[in-house]
Amino acid sequence: MRGGRWRSTGSALVRVILVWAVSTLTLLALAGILPDFRLESADGDSVTRIALTAAWGAGAFGLLSALVWPVLVRALLLVPALVLGLLVFFLNGSLLLMALSLIPADRGEAAPETAVVVAAVMSAVASATSTALAVRDDDAYRRRLYRLADRRRRRRRRAGAPGADGAAPGLVFLQLDGVGHEVLRRAADTGVMPTVAHWLERTHRIAPWHTDWSSQTGASQLGILHGSNFDVPAFRWYEKDTGEVVVCNRPTSAAELQRRAVARTADGGLLTLDGASRGNLFSGGADQLALVLSVSARRGRANRSRAGYFAYFCDPANAVRTALSFSAEVGREIRQSLRARLRGDRPRVSRGGLYPMIRAFATVVERDVVVAAVIGDMLAGRAAVYADLVAYDEVAHHSGPSGRDTDQVLARLDRSLALIARVAEHAPREYRIVLLSDHGQSPGETFLGRYGLTLKDLVRAGCGLPVPRRAGRTRSGAEARAAVRAALHRPVEEGEEARPRPGPDPVVLASGNLGLISFPNIPGRATRQQIERAHPALLTTLANHPGIGFLLVDGEVLGPDGARARLDVPGEAEAALARFGPGAAAAVRRTDSFPHAADVMVNSAYDPGTGAVHAFEEQIGSHGGLGGEQGRAFLMWPTGLSDPGAELVGAEAVHRVLRRWLREADGPRVPLDPRPAGVPLDPRPAARVGAESGYRGGVEPVEDSRPAGGAGGILPSVGESRQDETR
Repeated sequence: MRGGRWRSTGSALVRVILVWAVSTLTLLALAGILPDFRLESADGDSVTRIALTAAWGAGAFGLLSALVWPVLVRALLLVPALVLGLLVFFLNGSLLLMALSLIPADRGEAAPETAVVVAAVMSAVASATSTALAVRDDDAYRRRLYRLADRRRRRRRRAGAPGADGAAPGLVFLQLDGVGHEVLRRAADTGVMPTVAHWLERTHRIAPWHTDWSSQTGASQLGILHGSNFDVPAFRWYEKDTGEVVVCNRPTSAAELQRRAVARTADGGLLTLDGASRGNLFSGGADQLALVLSVSARRGRANRSRAGYFAYFCDPANAVRTALSFSAEVGREIRQSLRARLRGDRPRVSRGGLYPMIRAFATVVERDVVVAAVIGDMLAGRAAVYADLVAYDEVAHHSGPSGRDTDQVLARLDRSLALIARVAEHAPREYRIVLLSDHGQSPGETFLGRYGLTLKDLVRAGCGLPVPRRAGRTRSGAEARAAVRAALHRPVEEGEEARPRPGPDPVVLASGNLGLISFPNIPGRATRQQIERAHPALLTTLANHPGIGFLLVDGEVLGPDGARARLDVPGEAEAALARFGPGAAAAVRRTDSFPHAADVMVNSAYDPGTGAVHAFEEQIGSHGGLGGEQGRAFLMWPTGLSDPGAELVGAEAVHRVLRRWLREADGPRVPLDPRPAGVPLDPRPAARVGAESGYRGGVEPVEDSRPAGGAGGILPSVGESRQDETR
């Protein structure tokens, strides 16, 4: 035992000396290259003296980075997170200037702008060297993880934290945003995601689940984390009682939706005891939060959502590595966009402006920070972690759901999964990793690209209102944009977009291939007769347009050529919506019961042969309505957990399965559903949620079919050497 400890200490000392030596050589090289950086006195020095000066400077810089840097970052909690990422370089340069000032006889000197460059290169080289040494010494890598885990375990034991002794297995829920069931299976089968393929062969099973009509993150994640997505008809909608537009990825709206769900279920959420929420729209009741949108609108100490940024950027090497990856991703997007334009790819949407940086934020910054937070949660032994990785969803909106661009994103996500699995082997408790998605994506040319006008233009024409000669573009509402705004402390959108002007003009909103039309001057939900009296040509114009699949108006489905189907007449809606899938009528029937359903709900046309839809936003990979793969998400679980049972319909059904798995693991004690079995969640007559409606998303209890035997939740290493990214 003592010999092993001495070997460990000696190995660590050798690595420190090697990193110091490499940093010294880097400093010498930079002094020879950069004109405003010197490591000698004005009269000149011998080679030996210059080398000793470089060693002194490298050592001082390393010590200052280790001791001063975390204190500096902690003092900058009110600085926007992305600004902190840039400020890292200037602070790092300041530390280098401090280190040079400690060299005797004023032998070290650098211009401020040169110091920034030198510090960035030094941090990157030191990080790369340390990582390379850890990778080459697998025992050192494992010992480091065990040491971190043991230190955290002792700290939790002293604090009397849950799960400190004899901990039951924990659960890590990793949401791959926008990755549909077929996309994941294809990526595993073709070798794009070898880690997922390995799990499916050895330790996991997978099944699809069907989303609600509103197939988007806001509705799905609210249902999964808080058990209710009732009255969430779309990604954005207009509420007549307040005169405001609710947008799922607006921080104030997300906070209100979470409040409503908690009030409705009388339950804090899936993660109420010893849970962590990372990168999500909603907290799930977790105490440990990072990059959670529903709390990002808070100011001061009450906003803990951005703590993940500071925990990650406390290490300057992390900032340098992420900044380099960010720049590479911006270049990759520009190159891919140019290649698509030169090839004449169709369909295609604009990918200029700030989009390359928004994509890089989603695929690099948010991914790195969320993965680091999850790793920290596992090493801390937390009982339940739910994290959202949005990289694929953001790229698929602009590049399409399948292709080379999205395959590269999926491959990088797979490497993140492999890293998390390896850390799970060294955590203080056993962890079972569950993968899931919130929706899929359906391809197709945008409504504007196909027909030359937006949905708003078509509605105004049907109402006899003036239409602009040049069609304007409907801005995409992807989650990454809101995350960037939150990271920059930018205020939420206000003005006419958040609170439309009162008057006779209709409010037209888009959520993927789902459109919503509201008439502010008609109190309550408008009937078909009221709409036809005010705008006689509107409903006929919409229903007969080739880009529109169907309309929902006050309990009635309207189609082309005067087709009508009442939702309360058995079989009529099922026949009218058959092309959209077997559960389409039930999903539409449920949305019709929402108090804030729009006066007219518009679903785009859908081609079952190609799976294509027409998004009312500028997205060639879209989700939000009915039609195609956007409504087929996936759930992938370790064999040690019970089978979910019958095919899951609706996010609320997924929530109940995850709660059951938490109880099986004897982990966090989440409150049980107080309603007796069979009592519907929705406050509407039972006949509308029973057999007549056909909606199976919220009422049946799921039996425990967990197999006997071992837990099966420990995930083996994939067997290949990976970089140590646990910082």
